[in-house]
Formats: sequence, structure tokens, C-alpha cells
Amino acid sequence: MGGKKAASEKTLIKTKFNRTRNDLPEKMRHKMIEILNQQLANAFDLNSQIKQAHWNIKGPNFIALHEFFDKAAKEIRGYVDEIAERAVQLGGLALGTARVAADLSELPEYPLDITKSSDHVQALSRALSTFGKSVRTAIETTSEAGDADTADLLTQVSRGSDKLLWMVEAHNEPG
Repeated sequence: MGGKKAASEKTLIKTKFNRTRNDLPEKMRHKMIEILNQQLANAFDLNSQIKQAHWNIKGPNFIALHEFFDKAAKEIRGYVDEIAERAVQLGGLALGTARVAADLSELPEYPLDITKSSDHVQALSRALSTFGKSVRTAIETTSEAGDADTADLLTQVSRGSDKLLWMVEAHNEPG
């Protein structure tokens, strides 16, 4: 993550801020937008990792996991949209391209050479766990800063991603 931090700061410094009548202090809004763009990159990456599993999974649990991963990706895409829109509501820009996500994401690289369902379950469990930890850190920071709305949004994201992690990890049970 050390290299990602430098890239993150470099990318986020380039962002433009728009005037708004939102009553949160400007300095706080800037910090919240930075946090939201970090979470946006993580969520965008997580969505692509889930789709990678959805497209490439093989094995006896194919249809169940294929359909589940598609639904999970759709849920994460909803979070991507909510996070991006919150950044814009605060007067910022949502940095939501694949290149920005690749630059900023804190998630582990997804193995591109796997097909076994158990390998995809392990890889997505790691990604969801990392995502959840990052979101919880962001909740704490936004709460301490006094932005209850951003903290609430991120709490919804955390709750949903924890549920997805639980459902993915349930496939680790011996049959």
C-alpha cells in the first residue's frame, strides 16, 4: 500500500472543487471527497473483481456462484453510484474511471489465471474483507470529522459488503 498512497495523493490533488451551498465547512468537504474517492476506487475495483469471477468460474457450483456473483456485482455497482454521487454533492468530482481505480485501489490484485470455484471464493473473500476494513476506517474518520451523512452512507456500504462476504465465505464450508 505504500506505493498506492503516493499515487493516491498525486491523483487526488488534481481534483477540482465546485461551489455549493452545502453547509459543511469547505476543508471538511475536501477531506470527505478525498475519502469518498478512495472508497469509489475500491468499490469500482471490487465490482470488476466480482465480474472477473462471474465470467471465469468453473466447477460443480458454477450456476449458483455465476448467478450469485452477478447479483453481488450489481449490488456493488449501486454502492459505486452512491459513493460517487456523495462526492459530487459535497462539491467535488467523482473520480470513477478504470484507470483511477487501478491507481488508487487498496484491494489485492485479483488472480487472473484461476477458474476453480474454491479459488474464486478465496480471492473474493480477500477482496471483500479488505474492502470492508477500508470502509470501516472511512466510517470512523467521517464520523470523527462530523459528517454524519457520509458516515451513514458508508455504514450502509459496510453492512452490505459484510453480508456479501458472509455469503461468499459460506461456500468454503465442507460439503
